[in-house]
Amino acid sequence: MINRQKMKNITTLLLIISVFTLLSFPTSTEADYLAQLCPNTATFTPNSTFESNLNRLLSTLSSNANHSTGFYNATVQTTNNAVYGLFLCRGDVVGTDACETCVATAIAEAPKRCSLKKQVVIWYDDCMLRYSNELFFSTAPELTPLYMWDMDNATDQTRFNQVVEASMNEVATKAAYDADKFATKEENVSDLIPLYSLGQCTQDLSATACDQCFRVAIAEWRICCSGKLAVRLLHPSCNVRYAIYPFYAQNATAPEPAPGAPPPPPKGKSKIPTVTVVAIVVPISVSVLLIVVGYCCITRRARKKYNQTAADEPSGDNDITTVGSLLFDFAAIQAVTSNFSDDHKLGEGGFGKVYKGVLSNGQEVAVKRLSRNSDQGTEEFKNEMVLVAKLQHRNLVRLLGFCLEGQEKILIYEFVLNKSLDCFLFDPEKQGQLDWSRRYKIISGIARGIMYLHEDSRLRIIHRDLKASNILLDGEMHPKISDFGMARIFGVDQTQANTNRIVGTFGYMSPEYLRHGHFSFKSDLYSFGVLVLEIISGKKNSKFFQTDAAEDLISHAWKLWRDGASLELLDPCLRDSHSRTEVIRCIHIGLLCVQEDPANRPTMQSVVLMLSSYSLTLPSPQQPAFFLQSRAMGNMSEATLDSAQSISKSSPSVYEGSITEVYPR
Repeated sequence: MINRQKMKNITTLLLIISVFTLLSFPTSTEADYLAQLCPNTATFTPNSTFESNLNRLLSTLSSNANHSTGFYNATVQTTNNAVYGLFLCRGDVVGTDACETCVATAIAEAPKRCSLKKQVVIWYDDCMLRYSNELFFSTAPELTPLYMWDMDNATDQTRFNQVVEASMNEVATKAAYDADKFATKEENVSDLIPLYSLGQCTQDLSATACDQCFRVAIAEWRICCSGKLAVRLLHPSCNVRYAIYPFYAQNATAPEPAPGAPPPPPKGKSKIPTVTVVAIVVPISVSVLLIVVGYCCITRRARKKYNQTAADEPSGDNDITTVGSLLFDFAAIQAVTSNFSDDHKLGEGGFGKVYKGVLSNGQEVAVKRLSRNSDQGTEEFKNEMVLVAKLQHRNLVRLLGFCLEGQEKILIYEFVLNKSLDCFLFDPEKQGQLDWSRRYKIISGIARGIMYLHEDSRLRIIHRDLKASNILLDGEMHPKISDFGMARIFGVDQTQANTNRIVGTFGYMSPEYLRHGHFSFKSDLYSFGVLVLEIISGKKNSKFFQTDAAEDLISHAWKLWRDGASLELLDPCLRDSHSRTEVIRCIHIGLLCVQEDPANRPTMQSVVLMLSSYSLTLPSPQQPAFFLQSRAMGNMSEATLDSAQSISKSSPSVYEGSITEVYPR
């Protein structure tokens, strides 16, 4: 028989095991950051009235972080300095410390992450915070949501997508008409694959507005992320998420007694010895505790793997893109291209020839066989390929793999059906195939692809050679940015760099880069602005000549804008079928991007917002940088002229040594 001392020892041992187990489980009191949206279109000055009002607003939101519904909105208003804000906690953490912690973190971090911005949305795993100088309550603008996904794909995508879409539609409908605008759903895709879905709107929305917000998000899922095992779609007014593992608290309820079941035994003194109770309860408690902790560890690991943007690439222990997973056998490549026969040849670029191939699984690919005179080392080549392969966005051409055997260096890309944008845009016979609706979608798609490179990808990449021939069009005329041969990777806090060797395509290079070798994210903005004006006009910047006073496209566009006749820039084949508002807005954005001072150019994040929201007021563009103000280029500086003389206007891009240029045709 166990005496009291032994019972005390058992109890102490159980306590030690419990404490040790809990201490060994990784816990965190910090909120998990996801994403932010803070365009440059509206800023305030330090110590201004607006900043004072913003601080008052954030203080009000902070003091209401324990609100019973997990949602609170407030306004602080003085003359011409109103600030509107709200927070929303995920429905399953409402009333918990996690909600308050998340809101407090968001309130502290948002002004730092989006310094001096008047319009801010920031998302964490457990909550969302939003504030603006414009009234946005009870409205859900039709913005394209930010999306995050797990890199893994479902095996049976048809079945998986059917179940996922039905589940998202169901939680969307439930949430739209729920008092707290929140709903979840659990079901099985198959016997082995569960599915957990969640939908939530800000509680200021009507059922109709909430439902419409969900429909926009679900429509985006069909384009960006169908087939992915875990996806999160973040919109300022709603969010939708699903995964094959639990990611929200599941409220278990005790089952009711079955009809006719015997009543519970009457209360009284138990005849079971205390020692027996302890002997039974202790091991069961420890086992249950260990199972729970193990389950939490697995769930936490799965969530950590998932919490990467579409933009994000796997890293560290979660790196699924390795050299081994990308290597192709040379003999196999020979087979799919009929030994690189001319019948399979698609085109030829500065670093080699491109061939079409069909893999054994039926997938069409573009195979680029690089020239053998490249001096890049094998290890550097492998590392670069792994980095490029991690760039996964629907508006970027995707690298599928590469081959390294002997002197052979080969890149395998997804095949893009309709060649490049310039084949349509500057061909009088094909221009008509690009109506205004398609051109507007192409501009928006390019902007989103560049925003991914600049903001969302952990690599933070400057492309440095954006132009019409590097924009490929798929079968549905969706744009895909290609050619990363001159791309430069920036660190997280890096904003600009210098080079002594000017590389790029004349007419698309920013003035600070051409003159002084300074390049930054704003260099890509300049190239994008030129590209936008070309898409609108159907004319090349470097080939456009109007008069001696305005020889290049940018100068011509600026003069028309200044004279209030900007619509004259529009491609004549679009004169009878276009949206006047969209055309003028795109010209406005293009001119903002080609301003001479890089500081005046917007970020690509704000450009995407400008294209998707007409409620934003755009600043007036300043006079752009002129490259060709006269035929003799007399107004160019000596440094600019020297650089320009080394780059032919009709030549392809000049490369700096990287060999990851992609030109699949």
